[in-house]
Amino acid sequence: MYNIAIDGPAGAGKSTIARQIAKRKGYIYVDTGAMYRAMGLFLLENHISPEDAELISKKSQEADISIVYENGEQVVLLNGRNVNGLIRTEEVSNMSSASSVNGDVRKKLVELQQKLAEEADVVMDGRDIGTCVLPGADLKVYLTASSEVRAKRRYDEMTARGEECDIDVIKKDIEERDYRDMHREISPLKQAEDAVLVDSSDMTIEEVIEKIMELCD
Repeated sequence: MYNIAIDGPAGAGKSTIARQIAKRKGYIYVDTGAMYRAMGLFLLENHISPEDAELISKKSQEADISIVYENGEQVVLLNGRNVNGLIRTEEVSNMSSASSVNGDVRKKLVELQQKLAEEADVVMDGRDIGTCVLPGADLKVYLTASSEVRAKRRYDEMTARGEECDIDVIKKDIEERDYRDMHREISPLKQAEDAVLVDSSDMTIEEVIEKIMELCD
């Protein structure tokens, strides 16, 4: 099996790039962020506070989260329900970031992710793939961009969907999430020692894809 791990902060374009790499290589794309978002959605729907670590640990065990492919498209299932259209809101994003620091949540999801990587060629993106989930990955990439660039990308995405938003609030939210992800006790966001740094601040999507394809070859 050939495994590609792509790590980096929120809004760096990991999911977009990982999907394209998987498509061109004929690999399976495992969106770990979507799995954590599904957990965040589950906790929100059950009215769990992001501060209640004990209840998050207990309730998270009731969530069955899996990824299947239908007509070549990834479908995230939460207790058998397709939640693709529900997990991309800022509220869910913030809850998933808060709950991802919980050891019981991470243990549950990491086991599923590792099982997927053992059974197929995969491209997996997240915060700790190269450092914790797939430490033996054949290629590790740390994909990043400045907080200004990431905020502008998120702003453009949200306004394109017709959502009202403030770019300064988005930037502040991204920087706060970076701090949480980098300073959490369990599996903090950091560049693996053997990962290749790719800063996409001044690169197009195609340029980033070509760079990683070259690294694969």
